[in-house]
Amino acid sequence: AVIYDSATDRVLHTTLLSAEELAWIADVARLALPGAGLAAERVAASAHDAASPQFVSAPGYEHAWLNPDNTELAEHEVIAEPAIKLLIRMATATSREMADALVPALAGLVDVTYSTDNGLIEISASGVTKASGLRAAAELLGVPEDGIVAFGDMPNDIPMLTMARYGVAVENAHPDAKAAADEVTATNAEDGVARVLERWWRP
Repeated sequence: AVIYDSATDRVLHTTLLSAEELAWIADVARLALPGAGLAAERVAASAHDAASPQFVSAPGYEHAWLNPDNTELAEHEVIAEPAIKLLIRMATATSREMADALVPALAGLVDVTYSTDNGLIEISASGVTKASGLRAAAELLGVPEDGIVAFGDMPNDIPMLTMARYGVAVENAHPDAKAAADEVTATNAEDGVARVLERWWRP
């Protein structure tokens, strides 16, 4: 959803969910996932714009990780401004269960994925996936798509793994990511990514 130039700390391109889309998704989520909490990721002019909170969450949102850098707002304020991603959290369900309940109700109008199975799903604008981001970055860098290798471990990596010329999953990846990959390497703790890269770039 964001193409960012780290050398200049400048956002080059964004694909946003509008406030209207966020409100609609929130309404659908309330019906499909009663009691779920909402949070949103927003984008500013740069990654270091302290004046614009970039992760906002509603009071009922239970964070899936420790020490979140978030700003708490009323739920209607969370969805009042365009966002690059809406996060829906439900600690009593798995992410797969949440996606199974929500995806049919969203009718393919947005992209839904998850990067943990601990009751957190992530929603972005239609067509926005890791594959679309990788494709855009490759174009900016002048890298042909048939020259791309991608590594991943969770369902949100699947579009990227299948788009790349060669997709690799680590051994401790989600089963769906492993099934989508061209190769399964060792776990991340066993330097699985490095083992693959060294086959091609060992001096």
